[in-house]
Amino acid sequence: MKVKSIFPIGCTWAAIGTRRATTMLMLGAWALGLALPALAQDGNAGVESTTKTSPIQIVHALNSAFGEHHARAVHAKGIILEGSFVPAAEASRLTRAAHLQGKGEAVIVRFSDFTGIPDISDTIGDSRPRGAAIKFMMPNNQSTDIVMHSFNGFPVATTDEFRVLLESIGAAGHGNSAPLGQFLDSHPLAKTFLTTQKPMTTSWATLSFFGVNSFKFTNKAGVTHFVRYQLVPDAGEHFLTKAQAASVGPNYLQSEIKQRVAAQPITFKLYAQVAEKGDAIENPTVAWPDTRPRVLLGTLTLKNMAPNTVEEDKALFFNPNNVHDGIGLADPMLVDRARAYPVSVGIRQ
Repeated sequence: MKVKSIFPIGCTWAAIGTRRATTMLMLGAWALGLALPALAQDGNAGVESTTKTSPIQIVHALNSAFGEHHARAVHAKGIILEGSFVPAAEASRLTRAAHLQGKGEAVIVRFSDFTGIPDISDTIGDSRPRGAAIKFMMPNNQSTDIVMHSFNGFPVATTDEFRVLLESIGAAGHGNSAPLGQFLDSHPLAKTFLTTQKPMTTSWATLSFFGVNSFKFTNKAGVTHFVRYQLVPDAGEHFLTKAQAASVGPNYLQSEIKQRVAAQPITFKLYAQVAEKGDAIENPTVAWPDTRPRVLLGTLTLKNMAPNTVEEDKALFFNPNNVHDGIGLADPMLVDRARAYPVSVGIRQ
């Protein structure tokens, strides 16, 4: 049984200069277990993991599904761009977070294919959902991250279920499809995830992305809301026809994004979808209704390619738990994701 896709799981260099280099060094060293200042976090104390799966186990499960390539455990194939983010006035209604106020920040964005296979073809089902991650470069060597993918939802509700799913995929890859079949029979939302991915996009710049985990936003007045991120391209969503898909090469997304950003800046709108009473805050398999209000957080503008060296890609990582005052975690899975990311970073070094 061949699985076509699973769960995906980020300015110029001169302008960022020493600040960016220091941040990358800190992140890489932290992932390898060296002593570093703690990431600035707000409101996370009340969110605790309930998983029995350790961070090492989840990374090993990812490797069992995709192979151990000493690259990212998931979304291994990607490309990095640079740009800026300008907050919208409406953002301050929801949160006092510094990067969503004022004049904006430089950003580093990494688009990616799914799986932990570094040379996966852009044209096959396993390359979806696509990924997008944003790193906001803040003053004083600080940063904050957003991690998203192109499917509005997640295949499972807990980290323990995710480990079992990945191990079942690994078994299927070795000729034993029974565990995966049994898992999907008992987890219909996971089956939906695997069988209803979007068609092949014309570009990373013409694809929407979703933050499937929930966060708690708090504004200056102390008012809180639960939100999920959505990143929507100003160019609109566009997909290849079957004939077009048959004619493109295995790296067409990389080639296309280089040509596109060289011609003109790429822009996205970042939104916060706001939960209402009864919405699933701690279950990422359940997408909130499209009728829920969306508040514009700001405009993301990508202006040029990053150097995209092997060393840069290895050092750069995005942690959804890397949040600042005004943003807190609301979904326990975020805690597990944040603990697994540094393990993966250490392995790929």
